[in-house]
Parts: sequence; structure tokens; C-alpha cells
Amino acid sequence: MEPYTPRILPLDDIDWMAHIPRIGKANAALARYDGLLQGIINPEILLSPLTIREAVLSSRIEGTQASLEEVLQFEADQAHKITPEKRLDIQEIINYRTAMRAAVEDLGRRPICTNMIRDLHRILLASVRGRDREPGEIRRIQNYIAPYGTPIERATFIPPPPNLVPDALTNWENYLHSEERDPLVQLAVLKAQFELIHPFRDGNGRIGRMLVPIILYNKKILSTPMFYISAYLEAHRDEYYDHLLSVSRDNNWNGWIGFFLQALIEQATENNQKATAIIELYEKMKKEVPEATHSQYTVQAIDTLFSRPIFKSADFIAESKIPKPSAHRVLKGLTEADILTVSREGKGKSPTIYRFSRLIAITESSSW
Repeated sequence: MEPYTPRILPLDDIDWMAHIPRIGKANAALARYDGLLQGIINPEILLSPLTIREAVLSSRIEGTQASLEEVLQFEADQAHKITPEKRLDIQEIINYRTAMRAAVEDLGRRPICTNMIRDLHRILLASVRGRDREPGEIRRIQNYIAPYGTPIERATFIPPPPNLVPDALTNWENYLHSEERDPLVQLAVLKAQFELIHPFRDGNGRIGRMLVPIILYNKKILSTPMFYISAYLEAHRDEYYDHLLSVSRDNNWNGWIGFFLQALIEQATENNQKATAIIELYEKMKKEVPEATHSQYTVQAIDTLFSRPIFKSADFIAESKIPKPSAHRVLKGLTEADILTVSREGKGKSPTIYRFSRLIAITESSSW
């Protein structure tokens, strides 16, 4: 197998007519989802669990085994004993979320560029597997994709030689900031081309998926970069990789574009359903929490539950800024009303861990 030679963008052989139905459906689904986002006062708080789920699923595509609940449990009690392997899995997921937050902040200062992506890559690989693979550095070696121990002659995919990577990235960045006939098709091309260029020694898939909400936000298709594509891609993993390979082997860009547009349609629909369910739960809590706690700190309590659905009391007090005696009364009232459950009773130095099960159930549900 020969290394992949990147096409020069823009592509001149996109079958625009064939994609029109999906382009229309994808734009409509994203517009509905964005309308919902614009109606949420604090989407960062309300949709925080979905952001963690995105990090979990994007990392799972690359082989990590940690679940959403394990990440939340770890953040609630980092002293809890887990295997070193599991700790690395969880740290990869936390890094993904940290990188996404950094990207959003960075977009306020500069446009998407290769240097920004390199910074995100440094965050992604900090203190985890791959930290020895030059985080943030464009690769200077020939790498390839294959099962562990497989020689390059039997590789599934061989990215471009390192001497072609800088020019390919420059072309990619120029295309990103150009006008295309449709920005969603442009996004499809950008995502595939980035992963096929494979500019880093590790973490290319995760960065590629992270770029989807960042570009949707940058192109003003969404008003906030809270879009979660990895659930669909993880559920259709074989098809996802087959379409990327079909681009590199057969120049089948139209097959990939069709697949990606369908992913946007279905994922936007699921994101809409989940966000709606979370908003409905939030409205219910605005009635149930005051009845259960008779507290003046209802809003702070509810926001804290949604931003962190598994927690210990010290975290609840710190994040809600409710005075300690009042916070303990709130937690007692919420537990007695079955709004919260105790997932682990405190003992010795181990704190009590509380769980907001209804929010976790919404977050973990899947359409596929």
C-alpha cells in the first residue's frame, strides 16, 4: 500500500445534486437544535453532562473503556481506588473535555488555525497514553494504522509522508476559511481530510471529531459549540471507518459526504431530544426542589445538580456557594424526596457520594 496523497481542496468533483436532499435535512435539523440552544439561559450548565458524554464516546472510538458514570464518580472522589489503566482512560476523557473548553475560549481571540489545533492536541495528550508521541508537534515520521504489531506492509491505512503534511495542512486551513457552496459539505470534507492527513502521531481521530462542533460554531451554524457527533459515529464505527478508507483508496468523497450529512441529521435530532428532555427535567426540578428543601438556595442547588450529577457534599457546597449548614439541609431534603440517591455512604475519610439519577439516565440513553 502506498501512502495517501491528499487532494488539493476545494474538490472539483462533488456531486452537489445528489447531496441536496440531505443538505436540506441537515440544515433544518441543525437550525431546530440551535433554536433550542438559544432558548437556554445557561447551556454550559444544563448540557454539561452531554459534553462529558461526548468526550466519553469520542475516546471510546479510540479504545478507552471508561463509562460516563465512572468519569463522574472519579471526579467526585479521586481517592477512590481504580486500576492504573482505568485512571488513564478517565484522564483521556477529562483531557478531551478540557481541550473543548480551551477551544471555545480560544475562538474569542483568534480564528481556527493549525497552531490552535496543536495547542488542543497538547491538552489532549497531557499525562496520558501518547504523551511520549510529541504532543502538539506535527509529525516528522511516517506512521500508519494497523493492529498492534502489524508491519507497515499490511497497514490498513498509510497517511501522507511527513514532507507533504505542512503543505496539506496549509491547504486545509485555507479551505476552512474559504466560501463553499454549502458549509456542511465543506465541514464533511474538512473532517475527512484532517483525519486522512493524520498530522499527529496520536490523537488524530479525537481532534477530528472535536473540530466538528468548533467549525459549526465558527461558521455560525450553531450559536454555541455544543454539538455531540460521537454517539452516531461510535454506533456506526465500521461504516465510519469504511467511508474514510473509501476516500483514501477509491477517491469516494461523495460516499463520505453522504454518510457525514446523514450523521449530522440523526445526531442533531438526538441532541435535540436529549436537550429537550434535560430542559423538561430542569423545569420539574424548579417545582420539586423548593417543595423538598424549603430553601432560599433553590436555583444554586438545581444548577449544581445539572452541572455535576455525581458529587460529594464538599463539591456541592463549593460549587453552589450555599452556606455549609444550609447545603447539608438541602442535600438531606433532596435525598428524602428521592431526587438524589446516595450511591456510597460516607465512612471514615471516604465522603458520601450523591447521584442525580434522572439526569444520568437521560444523558446515557441512545437512539442507536
